[in-house]
Amino acid sequence: MSVSPFDSALYRDLFGDAGIARLFSDGAEVRAMMLVLGALAKAQGAQGAIPETSGRFLHRAMMEAQVDPAGLAQATGGNGVTVPGLVAALRKTLDAPEHAHYLHWGATSQDIQDSALMLRLSRALALIEARMAAALAALADRAEAHATTPQAARTYGQLATPSSFGALAASWGAPLLRMLDRLEEMRPRCLCVSLSGAAGTASMLGPDPAALRAALAADLGLGDPGGSWHASRDRIGEIGGWLADLASACGKAGGDMTLLARSEIAEIALPGAGASSTMPQKRNPVAPAVMVALARFAPAQASVLQGAAVHAEARDGAAWFAEWLALPPLVAAAARAVAILGDLAAGLEVRTDAMEARAADPLGLVHAEALSFALASVMKRPEAQALVKSLALEARETGAALPDLVARARPDARLPDLSPPASLGTAPAEALAFAAAARTRASAVARD
Repeated sequence: MSVSPFDSALYRDLFGDAGIARLFSDGAEVRAMMLVLGALAKAQGAQGAIPETSGRFLHRAMMEAQVDPAGLAQATGGNGVTVPGLVAALRKTLDAPEHAHYLHWGATSQDIQDSALMLRLSRALALIEARMAAALAALADRAEAHATTPQAARTYGQLATPSSFGALAASWGAPLLRMLDRLEEMRPRCLCVSLSGAAGTASMLGPDPAALRAALAADLGLGDPGGSWHASRDRIGEIGGWLADLASACGKAGGDMTLLARSEIAEIALPGAGASSTMPQKRNPVAPAVMVALARFAPAQASVLQGAAVHAEARDGAAWFAEWLALPPLVAAAARAVAILGDLAAGLEVRTDAMEARAADPLGLVHAEALSFALASVMKRPEAQALVKSLALEARETGAALPDLVARARPDARLPDLSPPASLGTAPAEALAFAAAARTRASAVARD
C-alpha cells in the first residue's frame, strides 16, 4: 500500500478520485500559484505599484510559463514553502529581468500559497456540489417511487414501527440539502484571497493595499477577507468541518445499506457488489463499506485542522504544515464518499417484496406502539404499555397475532387501521416533500 491510498495505483478504483487528484497534484498547485502571481502583478500594474507594462507582461507570462514541480523540491525542502523556489525558477525562465524582478512584489509566500489553495478549493467544492446534486436527484427518484413502500423501521437493530423505504431514502438525502445551504453561506465567507505581506501589515503593498487586495480577489473570483488571515485559520477549519460532515452523512447511508443488504435481510441488492476469493456466493457491500470507512477517516482530518487553527504569533510553520497534511485527503474523502452515494442511490435494487413481507409480520409486533396508544384511550398509559408488552411475549410464544390478542384482551378499545399507508404515519409525506425539494435544488445546482 502506498502512503496515501487516495493516489495509489493499486487502490485507485476503491478510494481514488481523478477529479480531486488533478486539483491537488503538484502541477495544479504550482499552476494555481502562478495564476495568483500573475493576477497580483496585473493588479499592481493597474494601481501603479509596479510599471503597468511589467504587470501586463507578468500576467501573460504566468499563464504561459512552464515549471517542473520536481525541480522545486530541494528549495521547498529547505525553505519550508514553495514560493521562493518557484519565484526564482520563474525569473530564470522568463529571462526578462526588467520585468521579472517585480514578480511577487510586496507579498509573502503565505499570500501566494493560501490564495492558490483557495482557488483549488473553490473548484473542488464546485465538483463536490455537482456530485451532491446528482446524489439528490437519484435519492429523490427513490423517495418518490417508494414513498408508500412499507418497510419496518429499525432502532437499536430491532424492528420498531412501520415506515417506508421512501422515507429512509429521504433521510439519506436530507443532510445534503442542509449542507448545500451551508455551502452557499460558506463560500463568500471562507473562499478568500490572502494578501497582507510579510507579517500581515501590508506595508510593502503600495499606497492602497485594501484596494489592491480587492482587485486581486475580483480577478481570481475569490472573496475579499477585509484583512490578514495568516494566523486566523477559522476559514480552513470551517471548510474542513463541512467536508467531514458531508463524509459522515454519506457514511450513515453506507451503514444502512450494509445492513439492508445482509443475507438474512436482503431488502436491497447493491450494484457491482464485491466478490470473495473463496466463497462464490458472496456479494460483499464494498461501496457502502468505503463510505463508512471514509466517514470514520474524515473527522480525524478535520480535527487536525481544528488543532492547526491555533497559529502562534503572525505565522506558525508547524500549524501551517499540519493543514497541508490533513486537508487534501479530507477533500478527497468527502468527494469520493458523495460520488459513491450518488452511484449507489441510482443503481441499487429495491426488493419491495422482502420489505413488505417483513413489515407485514404475521405476529404484528411492529404495531405494538400503535396498539399501546390505542389502549391508552381506555386505560392509563403505563398500564396499556405493560399489557401490550405481556401480550407481545404471548404472541412470540404462541404464534398468535398481537392485534388479535389485544382485541381479545380489551374489546372496548378501538384499534387503529394497521394497514399501509395508514400505518406509515408521516413517512410518505416526508418522502414526497424531500423528493420535491431535492429535485428543485439539484436543478438549481445544474443551472449554476
